[in-house]
Amino acid sequence: MTTEPLDLGDDKSLLLVDDDDAFLKRLAKAMEKRGFEVEMAGSVAAGKAIATARPPAYAVVDLRLEDGNGLDVVETLRARRPESRIVVLTGYGAIATAVAAVKIGATDYLAKPADATDVTNALLAVTDGLPPPPENPMSADRVRWEHIQRVYELCDRNVSETARRLSMHRRTLQRILAKRSPR
Repeated sequence: MTTEPLDLGDDKSLLLVDDDDAFLKRLAKAMEKRGFEVEMAGSVAAGKAIATARPPAYAVVDLRLEDGNGLDVVETLRARRPESRIVVLTGYGAIATAVAAVKIGATDYLAKPADATDVTNALLAVTDGLPPPPENPMSADRVRWEHIQRVYELCDRNVSETARRLSMHRRTLQRILAKRSPR
């Protein structure tokens, strides 16, 4: 599939921060085909160094990296270049982390697996209007699970406190937390 270059403005710089090397290289290649000038980082430290030295116009940052939290890179970039468009990408999608990412300055939040088209659309999206409704909205079970995860995170991962606040038996909560998230 041939991809024609997009209108990215004068500054086409894009920082990709992800510790999954194969994914990072595939995404970098796809974004270069779309006209971005890509710089890659495989850690929080490398991402912060690039964001400080050469703050890009665009950035895609993985939330969980081996050496820390990708939101640290977002904060550094936001401090150095407030107008940059930043998408936070993660395999551990939860509403609480999405809210935290947007509050810190991310333009959008995408759950993996996201392809280059999803990333490009998020980076170039106009934020004036409401987004279209999702094609596949979350199931009721998923919404319940997300709510439990949010309260659990807000209680600093304290199972007893979370169970008390949710009016739920502690063992029931432990079983829910041990399972994978519903689709």
